[in-house]
Amino acid sequence: MIEFFFDCSSPWTWLAFHNIQPLARELGVDVQWRPVLVGGIFNAVNPGVYEFRERGAPAKKAYQLKDLQDWARLAGLEIVFPPTVFPVNSVKAMRGCILLEPEGKLVPFASAVFEAYWAHDRDISQDDVLADLCRRVGVDPQRFHEGIARPEIKARLKANTDEVIARGGFGSPTIYVGGDDMYFGNDRLALVREAVLRRKLGNREETRC
Repeated sequence: MIEFFFDCSSPWTWLAFHNIQPLARELGVDVQWRPVLVGGIFNAVNPGVYEFRERGAPAKKAYQLKDLQDWARLAGLEIVFPPTVFPVNSVKAMRGCILLEPEGKLVPFASAVFEAYWAHDRDISQDDVLADLCRRVGVDPQRFHEGIARPEIKARLKANTDEVIARGGFGSPTIYVGGDDMYFGNDRLALVREAVLRRKLGNREETRC
């Protein structure tokens, strides 16, 4: 019932990735994780993001940083805006999420990637950093690097990115409930919860009929 299109290069996505997991457990529904490249989304349909980074209102930028810390505190996460590498090339990490999903290691790997970049300023585009994160979640680094180079893994990441654009998405995280009801961002999870409950109620009523 819940699809979660995400890129680990976004701090707001880390918040939503972290927060949606207990929400899904509470609601008794699964999350379909859909790794994407948010830069590809921005280039295609939301180039204004780059304009804001360069020439956005300073007061708004300052507030966004405060807002991020407020949300991080509420979630119990440590988020430090990377002082050395931003934005980061996340393509290898996101291919890794696709590679590891069938063996049930997408969530721990993605969590490790989020934490490495957003809490510890580690450059997740680098092979040695990814190798270390692989070892932390019980994945052989050589198998990982060979796997993310496979054409079908690359194609799947591109297909996910193209799909979310075609379905009206413009950033990360983009969340769908029931396939057609779109929500954007960590601060929309209360609405996601209500949408799931509404659909569950509707399904029960249809069953009674």
